[in-house]
Amino acid sequence: MKVIIPGGSGQIGMILSRSFAAEGHEVVILSRGMKALPFRVVQWDAESLGPWADEIDGADVVINLAGRSVNCRYNAANRREIIESRVKSTIVVGQAIANAARPPRVWLQSSTATIYAHRYDAPNDEATGIIGGAEPGVPDTWRFSIEVAKAWEQAANDATVPCTRKVLLRSAMIMSPDRGGVFDVLLRLTRWGLGGSSGDGRQYVSWIHDVDFVRAVRWLIDHDLDGAVNLSSPNPLPNREFMRALRRAWGARFGLPATRWMLELGAVFLRTETELILKSRRVFPGRLLDSGFTFQFPDWAVAAADLCRRWRDATGRVANKIAEPGAAADGGGM
Repeated sequence: MKVIIPGGSGQIGMILSRSFAAEGHEVVILSRGMKALPFRVVQWDAESLGPWADEIDGADVVINLAGRSVNCRYNAANRREIIESRVKSTIVVGQAIANAARPPRVWLQSSTATIYAHRYDAPNDEATGIIGGAEPGVPDTWRFSIEVAKAWEQAANDATVPCTRKVLLRSAMIMSPDRGGVFDVLLRLTRWGLGGSSGDGRQYVSWIHDVDFVRAVRWLIDHDLDGAVNLSSPNPLPNREFMRALRRAWGARFGLPATRWMLELGAVFLRTETELILKSRRVFPGRLLDSGFTFQFPDWAVAAADLCRRWRDATGRVANKIAEPGAAADGGGM
């Protein structure tokens, strides 16, 4: 199988590329820069058709991950680059597929679970979930993220590719032990004694273990689903419980909580936004489960223990003593 991954030089692209290559599939990454990667890299500008489009002709699968990182402050210039990088790259991928003499049978288009509303009352599945943007009292930056997600999906939906099945990957936070990823950041805070609850700790955290993310992608390639699909564990949980389980998995004795104003101040210094931490994302993978997919890591406590073990194996860190239930590891994050 030949797999084309536009924007595949980042962490998620590497997770997928390693898995496909390990199974003997051909992986081609489309990248703006010619990075030294253990996979074949073809240069593109993510805006216009070029020789790179020949790779799509005859390929089996396209997984488009292209788009500027959202780990930045949402000023006017960054907002423009975030939305344009996603929309333009999606449009041109659609054009390349439409022009192909032998188009791929499936196009998996990256999207985000951030498209759903900030809410606590009920989970968002694909059928009944509430698309965000109209919630009262949420920051303007959160509304911007909804606009980006909707424009991203619309660009894919507008593409006319009758011979190619399209799937929109509404992914939750993908947890892997790779350096620089969201789990690595959360674990760093936990190791430094800062792994307590964020804000009031009520906001739901939706997540998916990297093993299940790869398995879900393979499932979507092999099964006849199209349209929006939530890629998330079936068990999101409040931030307070999420961080408590991570502390226990690491063996941390305490975790200092962070108030909202502390997080906002820290985000300014780190030149990022607090949405990733403070928005309540309560996402449920209804279509995956209905299609027969089963999760290897449906529960965060087990997933966190596996991720901590793999992180230690990769870094050579010695395991901490895991706290017993009711011990001090439950203390500082409340």
